[in-house]
Amino acid sequence: MNVIKCRAAVAWEPTAALMMEEIEVAPPQEGEIRIKVVATGVCHTDLYHLFEGKDKRGFPTVLGHEGAGVVESVGPGVTDFKPGDKVIPLFLSQCGECKFCKCPKTNLCDRNWSSKYHDIMSDPTTRFTCRDRPILQFMGTSTFSEYTVINQIAVAKIDDDAPLERVCLLGCGISTGYGAAVNTAGVTPGSVCAVFGLGAVGLAAVMGCKNAGASRIFAVDINEQKFEKAKVFGATDFLNPKAYNKPISEVLAEMTNGGVDFSLECVGNTEVMRTALESCVKGWGVSVLVGWTDVKDFSARPIQLISGKTWKGSLFGGFKSKDSVPNLVCDYMTGKIKLDEFITHKMSLEQVNDAINLMKTGQCIRCILNISK
Repeated sequence: MNVIKCRAAVAWEPTAALMMEEIEVAPPQEGEIRIKVVATGVCHTDLYHLFEGKDKRGFPTVLGHEGAGVVESVGPGVTDFKPGDKVIPLFLSQCGECKFCKCPKTNLCDRNWSSKYHDIMSDPTTRFTCRDRPILQFMGTSTFSEYTVINQIAVAKIDDDAPLERVCLLGCGISTGYGAAVNTAGVTPGSVCAVFGLGAVGLAAVMGCKNAGASRIFAVDINEQKFEKAKVFGATDFLNPKAYNKPISEVLAEMTNGGVDFSLECVGNTEVMRTALESCVKGWGVSVLVGWTDVKDFSARPIQLISGKTWKGSLFGGFKSKDSVPNLVCDYMTGKIKLDEFITHKMSLEQVNDAINLMKTGQCIRCILNISK
């Protein structure tokens, strides 16, 4: 098999604009799949690595981890995939053999890049080179490239009829928020919920609360322009913390007779995490951390937990990735979950910096980049 030369948006260093480059993509090795990327979303975690994590060892890299494409070729030992199959690359692998994969309580996998390299957000082994330098594969995926190479344990084969420019969103944000509500929080029928942060992940969490039968869903964000969208996904009440002269947790407690049953933090801000916990009712309130961050400590008073609240976290919505993503694609195609309504912009790969800017300034929910035909 041959090396493929293709277009990719390379992040050479933290905080800098991405550069369009020609990169070389090596053939797939044992157990690997080379994928032609058709479409990708731009997720806040891409921005987090570029602007907040800023660990120089995590560069140069090709960002992007919310993509969908078609198998171009497979390496030795790959039997479940063939060229032409529609697939979604997974930033969270599922090897099926480690102690985590064998345990029904978690969706973690010991063979994932994050087991050893969560700080640089990629495995040092890469199939990309550019200008004679190795280029890292962000979160093991790198969908801001026309081609990528991924181990088969981190690829989901999906329905042949699935529209790739929509279902790519199930590679991260939508699965993450939706699953945080239905799996991790375990939202119950008739319950009262609050979702903090109304980006794609937060809106997907709202959708999860609604599908789980919540009776009231509070959508909380300092950007009131997001409230109209939240209504589409099932939110019933809307709160802007800046509109009150007291903590929003107190406002929620007054409006709900003591606090909400379930709260979900979908920002990745440690202050908001504390607020979300404090917004829960004592005795049985559950608060879930969904937003990705690893640069600051979080804190709360012990009485919050002693009084019977539960504080937990969620990665990829608690979904075992290879098992669940094909089912989520079917759920979209049968109308059980929404995807189209998250998409506010469509651009080409060359416009990736514009897409990043839209997200940075809160002007988009999801921008889809069309990578190849």
